[in-house]
Parts: sequence; structure tokens; C-alpha cells
Amino acid sequence: MTRVIDGKAIAADMNERTAKAAGMLRERGVSPALAVVMPAGDESAGWYVRSIERASARVGIDCRVHQLPPAADSALIISKLGALSDDPAVHAVICQAPLPGGIALAAVGSAIAVGKDVDGASPASLGMLAAGLPDAFPAATAAAVMEILQHENVPLRGRRAVVIGRSTVVGKPTALLLLAEDATVTICHSRTQNLADVCREADVLVVAAGQPQLVDAGYVAPGAVVIDVGVHPAADGLVGDVSTGAVAGVASAITPVPGGVGPVTTAQLMSHTIRAARALAGENGPGR
Repeated sequence: MTRVIDGKAIAADMNERTAKAAGMLRERGVSPALAVVMPAGDESAGWYVRSIERASARVGIDCRVHQLPPAADSALIISKLGALSDDPAVHAVICQAPLPGGIALAAVGSAIAVGKDVDGASPASLGMLAAGLPDAFPAATAAAVMEILQHENVPLRGRRAVVIGRSTVVGKPTALLLLAEDATVTICHSRTQNLADVCREADVLVVAAGQPQLVDAGYVAPGAVVIDVGVHPAADGLVGDVSTGAVAGVASAITPVPGGVGPVTTAQLMSHTIRAARALAGENGPGR
């Protein structure tokens, strides 16, 4: 029997704690503020940013969206991110992808101060994560994967974890976080040979391939935990990178799409913002 992991319930628990922490900050005169820079007018990005605004309002975070012109170049994006990083009234900064003109997130993300980089966009944040330093935030999606595994009491020490995807916003930081928990980690990608065979070795399979329903039962070992990070529009709603129906009965647990990693990712952004606000108020470091 495959257990469907309830990401919405996990997110609700996180948001309850975050709201309490935000209230305590406000009592001390600190109004936690999150700035979201939108360099492009992408429809799906706009939908996601609106969900961030709603989540912020629910937990008591002031969310400010900064829409840049559609033709914004890297210099303008860097200038805006730098200004927000220097603004003492802003505690957290996100640069929402996709970016115009093929601009790489890493190329502009370095303008975000590490202490305010709550979605791990800066190469410095990723480097500090790789070095095991506590004063940087991992990408929120990667942190969400770990939150789900911890909430579900999935053992990681000494276990085999396979991550499909090597992006700097999901695959690589997720692999680093799994390594920090003493898992034995393999990263797969588009050039991996015998991908299904490699995946079947996993106790924990994290799928961030960007290909709808790539993973079926032939990729999953009996009893494995499957975390589906993908989100793709389909005729009847949304689907992930995993064919959930095919994997049912093989995996011990799986995150659904929608309702799995997505809501926990947004909750992580809220939690990271509060931790950044506390750190800037001199209470503690960001940690992870």
C-alpha cells in the first residue's frame, strides 16, 4: 500500500509556527518583509508569486512585489536586487524565474545578500551550503524535500538516495542536504546511462527531471520513498515528473502533484523569511 504524503498538512503545521514567530517579531517592533522581484511577465510565475502573496498575508509577512519592465536587462535586475538587499526594511529577497533574454539566475542572484537570500539564488549561498556552513539558506524547494522526509520520519543515514536533476535550484542543493544527513547520494541527469536501473537502487528517489511522468514503476524499488518535484499542466489539471498511478503499490510513500512539494516550498519561503528577519534583528543566524 503506497501512502500519499499530505504536503498541504505539513505546510499548514509550518505556517502555524511561522505565524506565531511573526507575531512575536511584531511585538518587538520588527515587521518581517519579503521582496519579490519579477523581471519577466511569465503567466505561471505570476500565478506562483500571487500564491506567495497570499501565504505571506496568512502568516503576517509583508510581501512586496517589484515588477520590472519586460525588457529588463541583467544590469537593471542586479541593481534592483542590490537595492533591496541594502534596504534595512527588507528582510528577504527573491528573484522570480524565468528571467528575460536568457539571463541566468546565478548571474543576477549574486546581487542578493546571503542573509536575505531566502531561496538560495546566489552562488555564494550554494557554495556555503556545499561547505556545510550554517549561515546561508538552501533553495526553498530543496528545503521542502528535506522537510517532507523529516516529517515522515524517513531514515536517511547510510541509505541510498537518488536525485534526478542537477539544477542549482533543486537537484544540487537537494543532494547537498541529503549528504548532510549522511545519505549516500547519486545525482542523475540527461546523460545518465541506464537511468531506471540507477533509480531502482534508491531508498529515497527525488525526481526533479522536468519531464512529465518520466518515472514509472520500472524506476522504483519496492518500498522506496518517492518525492515528486515536477509540476506540468495537463488536460485534466497538473501532473508531476512521476506517473503516480504506475508507482502506486510499489513505492512505500509518494508526494502527489498537486498538494505535495509545492505547498511545503511556499511554507519554507515563509519560514526562511522569518529566520532572516530574526537574524537581521540580532536574534540568531539563518541556519537550515
